[in-house]
Amino acid sequence: MTLSRLTTHATPFAHLDRLTDDRGLFEHSLFDAPREEHGYCVDDAARALLITSREPSPTTRVREMAEVYLGFVERAIQRDGRAHNRMDTVGRWTDAPGVGDWWGRALRALGTVASRTESPRIRTRALRAFNRAAQQDSQDLRAIAFGALGASEILAVAPRLASARKLIFRAAAMIPTAHDPEWPWPEPRLRYSNGVIPEALIAGGAAVHDRGLTARGLLLLEFLLASETVDGRLSVTGLEGRDPGEDGPLFDQLPIEASAIADACARAYDITGEDRWLDGLRLAWEWFLGNNDSGTAMIDAETGAGYDGLTPDGRNENRGAESTLAALSTFQQARRLLGAALP
Repeated sequence: MTLSRLTTHATPFAHLDRLTDDRGLFEHSLFDAPREEHGYCVDDAARALLITSREPSPTTRVREMAEVYLGFVERAIQRDGRAHNRMDTVGRWTDAPGVGDWWGRALRALGTVASRTESPRIRTRALRAFNRAAQQDSQDLRAIAFGALGASEILAVAPRLASARKLIFRAAAMIPTAHDPEWPWPEPRLRYSNGVIPEALIAGGAAVHDRGLTARGLLLLEFLLASETVDGRLSVTGLEGRDPGEDGPLFDQLPIEASAIADACARAYDITGEDRWLDGLRLAWEWFLGNNDSGTAMIDAETGAGYDGLTPDGRNENRGAESTLAALSTFQQARRLLGAALP
């Protein structure tokens, strides 16, 4: 189905609702049934908080779900700013607090809530939690990149917030300018959630009025799209990553790869107004509709469920939180900028 044949409608949250209880969001599923025994994680609660907070006309139930996710993230962040990630089914944290990807994703979601949510009470809670987490630093590139995205959101409403500016400049310092024109990527190979790296520079540069940072991000996004586009479709990095010059298709392909590209292209368009970034967003959305290396739809149009991986023979039929949120996030961006909807 092409985008020109689609019309707009609301985000389908039915499957995300099924994975959600009063405590949090179950991480895994067996087909479409939550695997409650595997518990919850901040990685997914933060993603879900981001998605529900940027839904333009949320229902009462979506607002309730957002409060569940916010409370889960708040409880995870300790006084010193480190965050737990994993919780079991009786509400016990099963890991030591740290500053990995989940910490960065929490910052990203909290920054979005603090800048976009209508409720002053919710904004205050999110900003308080953001400032607590932002006391910490991380040596992990993606954790800092996620944090910088949250910081970019907050600076739109609190332009002098020192903790937010610190995160953006930290990300800029951790993403060096590569000098090999054949491989300008700041890492020796593509890994996972690659789109967050250029998006952090694009958004961070705009937030602190540094055109050089934004330009670096746009160049990296251009390279990523060129590396991951084959014959008019996205052919994203596989589960094991991608080396320079490595041909695809590579499997398993995870929905978070297409989603990260969608977010980065949407951000690039919002800042530059250049239509070429809409083309990248369109490819990411079409990847979920089935214009991918296996010709297989990766979203359930009725429930909003996302499938856990694209394989050479089709798809993994499990519909966990990460994949569902990646599909919903990409749909939100495509609906907003392309007028897209589910068939």
